[in-house]
Amino acid sequence: MSENDQVTALNLPPLSPLPEKTQKYFDICQEKLGMVPNVLVAHAFNIDKLNAFTALYNETMLADSGLSKLEREMIAVVVSSVNKCFYCLTAHGQAVRELSGNPILGEMLIMNYRVADLSARQRAMLDFAEKITIESHRIEENDRADLRSVGFSDQDIWDIANVAAFFNMSNRVASAIDMRPNDAYHLPQPWSSPSPKLALPPSAGIGSESWDSATGLDSPRCAKPGAHYSWRLTPTKAVTPSFASS
Repeated sequence: MSENDQVTALNLPPLSPLPEKTQKYFDICQEKLGMVPNVLVAHAFNIDKLNAFTALYNETMLADSGLSKLEREMIAVVVSSVNKCFYCLTAHGQAVRELSGNPILGEMLIMNYRVADLSARQRAMLDFAEKITIESHRIEENDRADLRSVGFSDQDIWDIANVAAFFNMSNRVASAIDMRPNDAYHLPQPWSSPSPKLALPPSAGIGSESWDSATGLDSPRCAKPGAHYSWRLTPTKAVTPSFASS
């Protein structure tokens, strides 16, 4: 599927013209990332829906948490593997590979996370996420106790549950409308570290947190080889990003 094709099976093209701030945001994505992630394009037929999606994504995946960005991406992949979501497995499998610097880990989580060399913390987290996905009605206090026994706080458990739930929702939407990932997700990537980050100043209104482009449904590859771009999904704001050292 080429980048110019319809990104879902529904005839819901983006607004034309887009609101000025949204268009500026999309232009920055294109300039810095070489594409506008299709998940954003799919939502752009209704700016309120786009804003609601990105706000929930930001809070779930980018807000302060006892879970690392990699751990949240690992949950996304395991949930998406159970649900066989093509879009999310493509985007978030790439995210795990990039954040971990380990392409094999990304493939293992896609196929069967139990074959990966995981810490006790990671294994308990992913077991819980899988159970949420397959049989959430069977979760009992002993399941939460297993998480506490490997160091997760009650707030961490809340975050694990919410990341798993977010991707169960996103998987079902993406599969139901046949949302297709950008072709760029499939391209070979260099695995280099450390790498520059794209810092967004607090005055930009997007938040001062730097984060890797690998984190998220719309985590595109970077235009600069070996680089992880940092950006926050807020389509109603436009910024001029700049590089900062890792």
